[in-house]
Amino acid sequence: MSPVTPRRGRSAEGRAEVRRDLVTAAVDLFTAQGYDDTTVDDIAAAAGVGRRTFFRYFKGKEDAVSPDHELGLARIAEVFATAHPTEPLLSVVLRAGETVFDLYLSDPGTARKRFALVHEVPALRDREAAMVHRYRRLFTKELAIRLADVEDGDLRAAVTGAAVVAAHNQALRRWLADGGTAEGTEACRAHFRKVADMLPLEQAPDLEQVARRLERAARSLERRTS
Repeated sequence: MSPVTPRRGRSAEGRAEVRRDLVTAAVDLFTAQGYDDTTVDDIAAAAGVGRRTFFRYFKGKEDAVSPDHELGLARIAEVFATAHPTEPLLSVVLRAGETVFDLYLSDPGTARKRFALVHEVPALRDREAAMVHRYRRLFTKELAIRLADVEDGDLRAAVTGAAVVAAHNQALRRWLADGGTAEGTEACRAHFRKVADMLPLEQAPDLEQVARRLERAARSLERRTS
């Protein structure tokens, strides 16, 4: 009896592998034969999976080119949720922004092809613009909570959220314009960090605000353990 080959996608690592294979197949096919002339069936076949499997990961072929934005959004939310109450807000914001870079910088070859496709295909460009809005909205929401006791907190949150996302995108475009090499990833991150001096956030923590954040964290912990 021949050994049974385990199905891909059963574990978290397997699902990540299937997703990577689908993205690679989509990017390669869109580049080689054009977006309009590539079907979901083409992408699934090239990735070695069925059509039904494709739709477990993506709603349509326009989604298959994107990095895992749901993971990126979840990483940002986690940074804000787990940050220590005494950590300066600027530090939290930069850490949250940098978590998304790995979605792009871990595979420079795919990132370069994706960059070209997004500029060439209106459907992909619209999809990317919609995701930029989601990142900006998440940053603004998290910041508004933490700046609720600060004068013009809502305005500071909106400006900071927009600036962080814009700086992130600008750093990525610069990296890609310079060739999108693995050697250039640290320079990309460093370029993003320059936004720190441009944000309307207090560099030094206000002790009264820190105390309030500690009190909120303590109450939250009590609710979880009760």
